[in-house]
Amino acid sequence: MTDISANLSLPYLLPAQAQKHVTHNEALKVLDAVVQLTVEARDLSVPPATPQEGARYIVAAGASGAWAGQEGAVAVYDGGAWLFLTPQPGWRAHDLAQGQMVIFANGGWQVALPETGNLPGVGVNASYDAVNRLAVAAAATLLSHEGAGHQLKINKAALGDTASLLYQTNWSGRAEMGLAGNDNWSLKVSPDGSAWTEALVIDKDSGTASGAAVQSAATDTTAGRLARADYTYGPGNLLGTVSESGGAPTGAVIERGSNANGGYVRLADGTQICTSPVFSDDATTAAGALYRWASNQTWTFPAAFVAAPVVATAHTNNAALCWGTAQSPSAASVDVNLISVSSVAGRAASFLSVGRWY
Repeated sequence: MTDISANLSLPYLLPAQAQKHVTHNEALKVLDAVVQLTVEARDLSVPPATPQEGARYIVAAGASGAWAGQEGAVAVYDGGAWLFLTPQPGWRAHDLAQGQMVIFANGGWQVALPETGNLPGVGVNASYDAVNRLAVAAAATLLSHEGAGHQLKINKAALGDTASLLYQTNWSGRAEMGLAGNDNWSLKVSPDGSAWTEALVIDKDSGTASGAAVQSAATDTTAGRLARADYTYGPGNLLGTVSESGGAPTGAVIERGSNANGGYVRLADGTQICTSPVFSDDATTAAGALYRWASNQTWTFPAAFVAAPVVATAHTNNAALCWGTAQSPSAASVDVNLISVSSVAGRAASFLSVGRWY
C-alpha cells in the first residue's frame, strides 16, 4: 500500500506515525486547493507581485520566476510559498477573470462547452419560457448554409394546426404567413392584433390565388387588388371569342372572323360590324341610261345580328358613275343593289353594316 492517495496524492496517516497532524494538514491543503476549484486567472506566466493567501492560478505558457517549468499546473499561494498541483484529465475550474468554465483534457486547459442535447430551453441574451423555448434578443439572427443550400423547417402535427411566421409590433401581431389551420399557404394582416384579413391564399391543390388582395369578380375594380387572368385582358385573351352574361362581357375583347358571306368584327360591348364581299356586274347599257341589276341581290351577313342593323355605307369602284343601295334589312340579311349611269362594264360595290350581336 502506498502512503498517498491515487488521484490527489493526499498523504495517508501511517501507523505509529509521529506528528500526525502535519500529514493531515498537508492533505487538507490539497483538498482546500482543488475542491470547488476557482482560479483568479489563467493567462499569467509570471506570479503576481502580491498574491492573496489561498489564491489559485492556472500557469500560462512561458512561465518564469517562481512559476518556471509549471505551465498548466494549478499554482496555490499558501503560507507565503507556491504549491503546484498537477491537473488530471477531467479537472474543472472556473476562471474568475474571464467568467468561463475550463476543463483539463488532451494535455491542456480548454473552455468547457455546455451540454446542448435535449435542453429545456435556450435563451440568447434573453429568457426562454414554456412556449418560447428558444429566445434570442439581437439586432439580427443569421442562419447560413454549410457548403450548399439551407432550409428553415417549420413542422406542425396535424391539418388543423398552425405552422407560420408571425410578425409583431410591440408584441402585437401585424402579419402572419404560413399554414394557418389548414394546408393552404396564406398571408394575413391585422391593424391591431385582433381583427385579421386573409390577404392572399394559395390553394394547396391548384396553386391558384384568392383573398382580399385578389379580384373577387370580373367587375371588381377595387384599387390595389391583384388582377386575375380570367378577369382581366392582355395579349393572351384580348383577341378571341366574345361572350356575355347578363349584359356583362365574359369572353375576349375583340372577335374577328370571315366566311363566304364576308367578314365581321364583334366587340365585347355588343357592337358588331359586317363587311360584304364585292358585288359586281359586267353588263353594259346605253349611254346616259340607268342600269340596275336585273334583280336585287341578297347579302346574308357573315354573322347574324340580334336585330336588324343599320347599313351604314356602300363603297363603289367609281362613286361618280355608280352607287349601291340596301333595302329591307333583317337580323340575318339585307337586299343590296348597284345603280349606274355609265355604259362601261365592270361596276362593283361592297357594303358595311353596323349593329349589335347581343
